[in-house]
Amino acid sequence: MRQLSAAVATAVLITGCAVAPEEDPVQIKLNELESRIERIERVVSNQSLLDLAQRLDAAQADVRTLRGRLEELENSTEGLRKQQRNLYADLDRRLNALSTAPGGAMGSGTAADEQALYAQAFDALKAANYPGAIAGFQQYLSAYPDSEMADSAQYWLGEAYYVTRDYERAGAAFRIVGERWPNSRRAADALLKLGLTQYEMKRYPEARATLTQVTQRYPDSDAARQAQERLQRLPAGAR
Repeated sequence: MRQLSAAVATAVLITGCAVAPEEDPVQIKLNELESRIERIERVVSNQSLLDLAQRLDAAQADVRTLRGRLEELENSTEGLRKQQRNLYADLDRRLNALSTAPGGAMGSGTAADEQALYAQAFDALKAANYPGAIAGFQQYLSAYPDSEMADSAQYWLGEAYYVTRDYERAGAAFRIVGERWPNSRRAADALLKLGLTQYEMKRYPEARATLTQVTQRYPDSDAARQAQERLQRLPAGAR
């Protein structure tokens, strides 16, 4: 009887083992490795997205900075072009007024010669023939120092020097306008250009003083507005 019970127990043990076999340890290890790999991939993916977002933000910031600089350059260039157009238009109006005034081109020979000499120098300036303009305005001022157009000739002589970067002579020419013709309609622009020549030569304290005079003497003029803009561009220590 005991032998029969032992046999039955052995059979039950064998059957139970067949029903619930042990899990393969190799498979367990593989499953764990796969889980770790999935977690690592998720972390790497998230980090890549973060890096990409940061790079995109940096690129957008660079674009905004470059766009701001471009707009600043465009505004500055347009301002210079506008100023040049206004100056040339003003000269054209004054020349037309001279040509139609009594005693002008149809008057005495002296008046006609004076106007022709001025017009020749001014045409050279418009044509960017700066050596010709300089020689022409010097000749005009030598021949007609007390002419009604002498202040303008002196101013445009300074402009011809200025565009050729001869700032020393340009500054001297602009200074003469204010000294000889303090009430001239060219006085404000001449004082402004004197400050700009000092700025170009990096004489910042002198430039600041001169440009400040423009804003104080001619507060409602276009020259004062340009002087204020240039004052803001002075190095911090010279403001």
